[in-house]
Amino acid sequence: MLKQNTLKDSFSLSGKGLHTGLHLTVTFNPAPENHGYKIQRTDLPGQPLIEAVAENVTDTQRGTVLSKGDARCSTVEHAMAALYALGVDNVLIQVDGPEFPILDGSAEPYVKEIHRVGLLEQQAPKDYYVITHKMEFCDEKTGACITLLPDDDFSITSMISFDGKVLNSQFATLDNMDKFATEIAAARTFVFVREIEPLLMAGLIKGGDLDNAIVIYENQTSQENLDKLCELTGAEWHDANELGYLQHKPLVWENEPARHKLLDIIGDMALIGRPIKGRIIATRPGHTINNKFARMMRKEIRKHEVQAPHINLNKAPILDVNQIRRLLPHRYPMQLVDRVVALTPSSIVAVKNITSNEPFFQGHFPEEPIMPGVLIIEAMAQTGGLWVLRQMEEPERWSTYILKIDNVRFRQKVVPGDTLVFKVEPITPLTHNLITMQGFSFVGENCIAEAIVTAQIIKNK
Repeated sequence: MLKQNTLKDSFSLSGKGLHTGLHLTVTFNPAPENHGYKIQRTDLPGQPLIEAVAENVTDTQRGTVLSKGDARCSTVEHAMAALYALGVDNVLIQVDGPEFPILDGSAEPYVKEIHRVGLLEQQAPKDYYVITHKMEFCDEKTGACITLLPDDDFSITSMISFDGKVLNSQFATLDNMDKFATEIAAARTFVFVREIEPLLMAGLIKGGDLDNAIVIYENQTSQENLDKLCELTGAEWHDANELGYLQHKPLVWENEPARHKLLDIIGDMALIGRPIKGRIIATRPGHTINNKFARMMRKEIRKHEVQAPHINLNKAPILDVNQIRRLLPHRYPMQLVDRVVALTPSSIVAVKNITSNEPFFQGHFPEEPIMPGVLIIEAMAQTGGLWVLRQMEEPERWSTYILKIDNVRFRQKVVPGDTLVFKVEPITPLTHNLITMQGFSFVGENCIAEAIVTAQIIKNK
């Protein structure tokens, strides 16, 4: 099971802000387990914290802006992309102004520093959200669309389309986040010449120049207008009759704009708050639709806060019914686990098929057969007992007894025809023959019951 990571040490980067032009310093610090990404404005009274989640995005005009109360921080997406792609789960980011420095317009400076300080593995498991069915969000007005499909890893295809002679249609694909540092991180942000004047009029890109952005000249203008824009951006004189790219450093890849859009998607998806296993296919993406999709994902995750384990019932079980009987003393009608399908040092997954012949349906209830909730808890406890007994020498000589049950919740009825899947995880070590376990019960993708069970392990006489 993969564990969460934080940074081994802090690092800082300094430079001018893209929109404010201010000299800014941003510092990335190690953070405890389950901390996530949080941004601290050290220049404001009280040094307020902004949680880096999709609901806190308040503007997507030319970048992703996070806000909480009067605290605001923009141009965060390149740093978020680097953190997410390199597997950093927990970090406290301190910045002394209203945005992150633009640096060279890519994520590469962040990647280099993360590689330099290294990652520290923590004890908490990395809490992936596994995509099990197609999800989609489309904007008919802009033609933008993001589709998310099941996959074994997190991968992205980004397709961009512009009505221009210099930049029209491009795509970029990243099948594995391990390749982010070499194939995506160095892709720089880009802007069209026709956008520069309106952005300046809006009080933006005061720190923009040809060292931190690719400028695309695709609609011919007068030499006078182009000269003014070259002066504003620090570009060398350019013939107004010659369309093309304006930048100090040549393109890293022919499809660098498409790669940068892919980078932005990763940065915006980092605000979902959990790593994803799924494939994104993005058509004409941008920060606005990226954020709308990330918000939709967060709602979906809250709906399935505890995700059902993914099992293959065609595979041979870890423990079949006969092996279970050798470990547990329960017999008909109280053996409530049919098979164990997954077993790790930190969890166990078991299955119970509910048929109409279950004896408890005779009285609970004759006209509306429903599995008693207490038996669902008992089945979870038996599953946890199997995990504990597998840790013992001579397990057949020990029995597990429930001492306490806490935080019980039932969300859905269990009826004939359902397949119950139990996932149980120890939340304390086995000490003095006592253990506390967290149990969840699922039907399909829905968590239908949960409980915390404390048990005692006693040697049989």
